[in-house]
Amino acid sequence: MLKSKKAEVIEQLTDSFANTTAVVICDYKGLTVGQLEELRKAARAKDTSVQVVKNTLATIALNNADMSGVEIKDTNIFIWSDDVIAAAKIAADFAKTNDKFVIKAGYLDKEPADVAKIEAFAKLPGRDELLGMLAATWMAPVTNLAIGIDALRKKKEEEA
Repeated sequence: MLKSKKAEVIEQLTDSFANTTAVVICDYKGLTVGQLEELRKAARAKDTSVQVVKNTLATIALNNADMSGVEIKDTNIFIWSDDVIAAAKIAADFAKTNDKFVIKAGYLDKEPADVAKIEAFAKLPGRDELLGMLAATWMAPVTNLAIGIDALRKKKEEEA
């Protein structure tokens, strides 16, 4: 790879990593191209990026984006997104179905994260689920009031 091409890749990755909240680093050794395409397809559906990057270029880009503290070695694929839970879920779900895919480490809100922390975030409900739960919580008093008023109306009709 030419030096100019390396500089271009580092600049692109630095921009991507600096403007994201989650980066998950995984080992993909032994996966087929078809399996990696499944991962990319699942990531694309949730506005998440997936890319295999040379370790030296990724390390430079992460350092430029003020993310340090995780040692990067062996074969790695990087998953990053603005949604911390989405990136963690994509990696964890894919790791469940593919035993050769292993989560190594990552960065959540620019802080180093180990496998346990990433898997804990993967278990949390997603943004849409949380918004639905919030709406249901807000609507519960109104719903209960409507049910109570309807029950009172029925009782008054029976008495009359």
